[in-house]
Amino acid sequence: MKLSPTYRTPFRRRRLGRTDYKKRLKLLLSQKPRLVVRKSLKYITVQIVEFDPKGDKTLASATSKELKKLGWKFACDNLPAAYLTGLLIGKRSVEKKIAEAVLDSGLYASTKGSRIYALVKGAMDAGLNVPVSEEVLPSEEKISGRHIATYLERFKNLSEEFEKIKQNILSG
Repeated sequence: MKLSPTYRTPFRRRRLGRTDYKKRLKLLLSQKPRLVVRKSLKYITVQIVEFDPKGDKTLASATSKELKKLGWKFACDNLPAAYLTGLLIGKRSVEKKIAEAVLDSGLYASTKGSRIYALVKGAMDAGLNVPVSEEVLPSEEKISGRHIATYLERFKNLSEEFEKIKQNILSG
């Protein structure tokens, strides 16, 4: 490929497909902290991040891996685990007097009822104000894991465990 003399090489993170700078600029112009959600194959990580010219500052963070310490015996990458992780970050942000944040889902597609929105619902239930439409949030049946328990016998007590962990997060 021959380049013209006025060709400007895109930023490295843009070339690698890691950052959408137009979307990031819109989020930063809101001048509110961002609720940054990232998924891996096994875990979900969420942070409350504030812009600083020297580099973003992380105000609070949580990962679904922490649910194991609270007694969660199931996978950490499903909807109930995402909701509980959202409860964790919501509670931590309220303790640090962070009232509102905007959702930064990165390059993930916005899909109605996804794990990202389950996490947002958990954060909203803990007291963090995140401006999203109510229709994209998953149903209570999916959040509590009843849809998993109906077709897998070994997850029969998933809903009970979910409620126990939820109360544990909210109480202490």
